[in-house]
Amino acid sequence: MPEGTKPQLVRPPTGSRRLGLSLRFISGKYEGGEFPLEDGKDIIVGRSSELDMVLVEEMVSRKHAKMTVRRAKITIEDLGSTNGTFVNGERIQNAELHEGDRILIGTSILKVVPDSASGADSRSNVKPAAGRRGLRRRTNSTPGNDEPPRMTGHLEEVPLPDLLQLFSTSRKSGVLVLHNEGRVGKVMLDEGRIHFATIEEQPDLPPFKCIYRMIDWNSGLFELEPHDATRYKAALDAAVPEVLMEVLRQQDEMTTVREKLPPLDAALQLKTPMAAPLNELEPRQLDVLQLALNCPNVTTLFERSKYSDIDTARILAELLARGYLQAATK
Repeated sequence: MPEGTKPQLVRPPTGSRRLGLSLRFISGKYEGGEFPLEDGKDIIVGRSSELDMVLVEEMVSRKHAKMTVRRAKITIEDLGSTNGTFVNGERIQNAELHEGDRILIGTSILKVVPDSASGADSRSNVKPAAGRRGLRRRTNSTPGNDEPPRMTGHLEEVPLPDLLQLFSTSRKSGVLVLHNEGRVGKVMLDEGRIHFATIEEQPDLPPFKCIYRMIDWNSGLFELEPHDATRYKAALDAAVPEVLMEVLRQQDEMTTVREKLPPLDAALQLKTPMAAPLNELEPRQLDVLQLALNCPNVTTLFERSKYSDIDTARILAELLARGYLQAATK
């Protein structure tokens, strides 16, 4: 089937009825398209042109997966595909689907959602969406080659933790590029493991601190670019579940510690007269003390600290509590 044509769709059998649910493409070249679910109708997904839902891409098998709707129960079955079918980050053979579930087939992510407000049969919308989201093209594209990134989407639809879990389970390699309010972050993936991460505007941030910051990017765009074989110094080479668990642990603790800190835009200064002796401080505490005096505000202190955000926050809170530092008066 030519790349730009609509999928060939088999008409629903007589007596079938709409469920009020659809499959919405929230990532990939069909992004924005919807495919309504109908009771009593099976949907065969694959690359072959005679199927119900045709996805034209190399990572999709000719007959990839089958979705069955019976009495409002939706199930999905992998048909022995080469690259697998994933539901909510888990590779499946058979699974039941519910509203809100996400399905990864090839480079497309589909979400079970309520029917669109128009109520119209929107299967005609399931067609390649190359270029319509205005994402940055790959830097290695040749002139005249308008090929879009392998996978694109919106962080509002697929947050970073969900993306990383999907890519971990499917063992994807590539560079996950995030665009958020003028900031650009990158996560380098090697067979589903996080090799490195960086935020372009903060090149000195250690990779884990970059991921910690990007987890809070709840809006913007993402794209998966081809694998980068560069081996970075101070690489993480960490499993996604381990990284996400540590991020969540630090976020929980940071919520408590932040209450003991001045506002992020506050400058810090030595508390005078200083009653607390400097010789009682450990090297890490001295590092943060010196950095606090050399930074214009608390935000910059966190950015420049070689320690994790939570370690920096704990040390700073202790320095304030013990009378070494105080917020500068305006």
